[in-house]
Amino acid sequence: MGRRPARCYRQIKNKPYPKSRYNRGVPDPKIRIYDVGMKKYPSEIFPACVHLVSWEKENVSSEALEAARIACNKYMTVNSGRETFHLRIRCKPFHVLRINKMLSCAGADRLQTGMRGAYGKPLGTCARVGIGQILMSLRCKEGNVEKAIESFRRAKFKFPGRQKIIVSKKWGFTAFTKDEYLSYKQEGRLSAQGVHATKYTNHGPLANRTADTIFADA
Repeated sequence: MGRRPARCYRQIKNKPYPKSRYNRGVPDPKIRIYDVGMKKYPSEIFPACVHLVSWEKENVSSEALEAARIACNKYMTVNSGRETFHLRIRCKPFHVLRINKMLSCAGADRLQTGMRGAYGKPLGTCARVGIGQILMSLRCKEGNVEKAIESFRRAKFKFPGRQKIIVSKKWGFTAFTKDEYLSYKQEGRLSAQGVHATKYTNHGPLANRTADTIFADA
Protein backbone atom coordinates (compact mmCIF):
# COMPACT_ATOMS: atom_id res chain seq x y z
CA MET A 1 0.00 0.00 0.00
CA GLY A 2 1.45 3.40 -1.06
CA ARG A 3 1.52 6.66 0.81
CA ARG A 4 -1.66 8.64 1.13
CA PRO A 5 -1.36 12.05 -0.63
CA ALA A 6 -0.11 14.89 1.57
CA ARG A 7 -3.24 16.95 0.82
CA CYS A 8 -5.08 14.59 3.21
CA TYR A 9 -2.90 15.81 6.10
CA ARG A 10 -2.23 19.43 5.18
CA GLN A 11 -4.52 21.08 7.76
CA ILE A 12 -3.47 21.31 11.40
CA LYS A 13 -6.52 19.84 13.16
CA ASN A 14 -5.52 17.94 16.28
CA LYS A 15 -3.05 18.23 19.12
CA PRO A 16 0.62 17.40 18.49
CA TYR A 17 1.09 13.61 18.43
CA PRO A 18 4.82 12.91 18.89
CA LYS A 19 6.62 9.58 18.98
CA SER A 20 6.65 8.26 22.56
CA ARG A 21 6.46 5.08 24.62
CA TYR A 22 2.69 5.13 24.05
CA ASN A 23 2.98 5.87 20.33
CA ARG A 24 5.23 3.10 19.03
CA GLY A 25 6.01 1.71 15.59
CA VAL A 26 6.47 5.15 14.02
CA PRO A 27 8.39 5.03 10.70
CA ASP A 28 11.57 7.13 10.54
CA PRO A 29 11.19 10.57 8.93
CA LYS A 30 12.35 10.73 5.34
CA ILE A 31 14.67 13.64 6.10
CA ARG A 32 17.76 12.64 8.11
CA ILE A 33 20.22 15.44 7.22
CA TYR A 34 19.39 18.97 8.38
CA ASP A 35 22.71 20.72 7.59
CA VAL A 36 24.16 20.64 4.07
CA GLY A 37 27.28 22.26 2.62
CA MET A 38 30.05 23.91 4.61
CA LYS A 39 28.45 23.53 8.04
CA LYS A 40 31.80 23.82 9.89
CA TYR A 41 32.74 27.19 8.34
CA PRO A 42 32.86 29.99 10.95
CA SER A 43 30.35 32.84 10.82
CA GLU A 44 32.75 35.41 9.32
CA ILE A 45 33.11 33.52 6.01
CA PHE A 46 29.43 33.72 4.95
CA PRO A 47 28.01 37.22 5.59
CA ALA A 48 24.80 36.89 3.54
CA CYS A 49 21.71 34.92 4.59
CA VAL A 50 18.47 34.01 2.79
CA HIS A 51 15.37 32.48 4.42
CA LEU A 52 12.45 30.49 3.01
CA VAL A 53 9.46 31.43 5.18
CA SER A 54 6.11 29.65 5.40
CA TRP A 55 3.13 31.93 4.75
CA GLU A 56 0.50 29.41 5.87
CA LYS A 57 -0.39 27.41 8.98
CA GLU A 58 -0.13 23.81 7.82
CA ASN A 59 1.56 20.43 8.12
CA VAL A 60 4.68 19.92 6.00
CA SER A 61 5.60 16.26 5.51
CA SER A 62 9.12 14.94 6.05
CA GLU A 63 9.08 13.81 2.39
CA ALA A 64 8.49 17.42 1.26
CA LEU A 65 11.33 18.68 3.47
CA GLU A 66 13.72 16.07 2.04
CA ALA A 67 12.68 16.86 -1.55
CA ALA A 68 13.20 20.60 -0.97
CA ARG A 69 16.61 19.99 0.62
CA ILE A 70 17.74 17.90 -2.35
CA ALA A 71 16.47 20.45 -4.91
CA CYS A 72 18.15 23.39 -3.16
CA ASN A 73 21.41 21.52 -2.54
CA LYS A 74 21.63 20.30 -6.14
CA TYR A 75 21.12 23.75 -7.67
CA MET A 76 23.65 25.41 -5.36
CA THR A 77 26.25 22.65 -5.84
CA VAL A 78 26.03 22.75 -9.64
CA ASN A 79 25.78 26.53 -10.14
CA SER A 80 27.73 27.94 -7.21
CA GLY A 81 30.00 25.17 -5.92
CA ARG A 82 29.96 22.78 -3.00
CA GLU A 83 32.08 25.03 -0.75
CA THR A 84 30.15 28.26 -1.29
CA PHE A 85 27.12 27.81 1.00
CA HIS A 86 25.66 26.29 4.17
CA LEU A 87 22.01 25.19 4.05
CA ARG A 88 20.04 24.45 7.22
CA ILE A 89 16.53 22.95 7.54
CA ARG A 90 14.87 24.87 10.36
CA CYS A 91 11.78 22.76 11.15
CA LYS A 92 11.64 19.19 12.46
CA PRO A 93 8.97 16.59 11.61
CA PHE A 94 7.89 15.50 15.13
CA HIS A 95 4.14 15.15 14.52
CA VAL A 96 3.02 11.59 13.67
CA LEU A 97 0.36 11.06 10.99
CA ARG A 98 -2.14 8.18 11.29
CA ILE A 99 -4.07 6.08 8.80
CA ASN A 100 -7.11 3.88 9.37
CA LYS A 101 -6.32 1.17 6.82
CA MET A 102 -9.27 -0.24 4.93
CA LEU A 103 -9.24 -3.49 2.98
CA SER A 104 -10.08 -3.24 -0.72
CA CYS A 105 -10.09 -6.93 -1.69
CA ALA A 106 -13.10 -9.11 -2.48
CA GLY A 107 -15.17 -9.94 0.57
CA ALA A 108 -13.65 -7.09 2.57
CA ASP A 109 -17.04 -6.09 3.95
CA ARG A 110 -17.14 -9.35 5.95
CA LEU A 111 -13.76 -8.65 7.56
CA GLN A 112 -13.75 -4.95 8.41
CA THR A 113 -15.90 -2.97 10.77
CA GLY A 114 -16.16 0.44 9.06
CA MET A 115 -15.78 3.30 11.54
CA ARG A 116 -15.71 1.08 14.62
CA GLY A 117 -12.29 1.40 16.31
CA ALA A 118 -11.19 3.95 13.71
CA TYR A 119 -8.08 5.22 15.56
CA GLY A 120 -5.34 4.78 12.93
CA LYS A 121 -1.85 3.33 12.85
CA PRO A 122 1.25 5.54 12.32
CA LEU A 123 1.84 6.35 8.64
CA GLY A 124 4.60 8.98 8.62
CA THR A 125 5.76 12.24 10.20
CA CYS A 126 5.33 15.93 9.47
CA ALA A 127 6.32 19.33 10.83
CA ARG A 128 3.62 21.69 12.13
CA VAL A 129 4.53 25.15 10.78
CA GLY A 130 2.93 28.53 11.33
CA ILE A 131 2.72 31.79 9.40
CA GLY A 132 6.11 33.52 9.38
CA GLN A 133 8.02 30.42 10.51
CA ILE A 134 11.35 29.83 8.77
CA LEU A 135 11.50 26.52 6.88
CA MET A 136 15.03 26.74 5.44
CA SER A 137 17.98 29.11 5.81
CA LEU A 138 21.05 29.43 3.60
CA ARG A 139 24.18 31.45 4.35
CA CYS A 140 26.64 32.31 1.60
CA LYS A 141 28.80 35.15 0.26
CA GLU A 142 27.19 38.32 -1.10
CA GLY A 143 27.94 37.32 -4.70
CA ASN A 144 25.85 34.14 -4.43
CA VAL A 145 22.64 35.66 -3.03
CA GLU A 146 20.84 35.55 -6.41
CA LYS A 147 21.71 31.86 -6.79
CA ALA A 148 20.43 31.19 -3.26
CA ILE A 149 17.14 32.93 -4.12
CA GLU A 150 16.79 30.81 -7.28
CA SER A 151 17.53 27.61 -5.34
CA PHE A 152 14.77 28.49 -2.84
CA ARG A 153 12.39 29.31 -5.72
CA ARG A 154 12.89 25.74 -6.94
CA ALA A 155 12.52 24.33 -3.42
CA LYS A 156 9.16 26.12 -3.05
CA PHE A 157 7.63 23.73 -5.60
CA LYS A 158 8.13 20.85 -3.15
CA PHE A 159 5.96 22.44 -0.43
CA PRO A 160 2.19 22.89 -0.24
CA GLY A 161 0.74 26.36 0.29
CA ARG A 162 2.58 29.67 0.01
CA GLN A 163 6.13 30.54 0.97
CA LYS A 164 8.16 33.73 0.74
CA ILE A 165 11.87 34.15 0.08
CA ILE A 166 13.40 36.79 2.36
CA VAL A 167 16.94 38.14 2.20
CA SER A 168 18.06 38.71 5.78
CA LYS A 169 19.68 41.92 7.03
CA LYS A 170 21.63 39.90 9.60
CA TRP A 171 25.19 38.62 9.20
CA GLY A 172 24.86 34.92 8.32
CA PHE A 173 23.12 32.94 11.07
CA THR A 174 24.04 35.48 13.78
CA ALA A 175 21.63 37.80 15.60
CA PHE A 176 23.56 40.96 14.56
CA THR A 177 23.09 43.18 11.53
CA LYS A 178 26.05 43.49 9.17
CA ASP A 179 27.06 46.89 10.59
CA GLU A 180 26.79 45.65 14.19
CA TYR A 181 28.84 42.53 13.41
CA LEU A 182 31.68 44.52 11.82
CA SER A 183 31.75 47.14 14.60
CA TYR A 184 31.78 44.47 17.37
CA LYS A 185 34.52 42.59 15.54
CA GLN A 186 36.61 45.76 15.26
CA GLU A 187 36.15 46.47 18.97
CA GLY A 188 37.08 42.88 19.86
CA ARG A 189 33.67 42.27 21.45
CA LEU A 190 32.70 39.34 19.25
CA SER A 191 32.81 35.83 20.68
CA ALA A 192 32.94 33.24 17.89
CA GLN A 193 30.52 30.36 18.49
CA GLY A 194 31.02 28.33 15.32
CA VAL A 195 28.35 29.16 12.74
CA HIS A 196 27.05 32.07 14.84
CA ALA A 197 28.56 34.58 17.27
CA THR A 198 27.72 36.32 20.55
CA LYS A 199 28.77 39.63 22.05
CA TYR A 200 30.89 39.96 25.18
CA THR A 201 28.88 41.79 27.85
CA ASN A 202 29.75 42.98 31.37
CA HIS A 203 27.78 40.13 32.99
CA GLY A 204 29.19 37.01 34.60
CA PRO A 205 32.14 36.19 36.87
CA LEU A 206 35.36 38.01 36.02
CA ALA A 207 37.47 34.99 37.02
CA ASN A 208 36.36 33.18 33.86
CA ARG A 209 37.30 36.09 31.55
CA THR A 210 40.54 37.29 30.06
CA ALA A 211 41.49 40.98 30.17
CA ASP A 212 40.71 41.60 26.49
CA THR A 213 37.10 40.35 26.88
CA ILE A 214 36.15 42.66 29.78
CA PHE A 215 34.32 45.85 28.85
CA ALA A 216 33.01 48.67 31.03
CA ASP A 217 29.74 49.16 29.15
CA ALA A 218 27.28 46.51 28.05
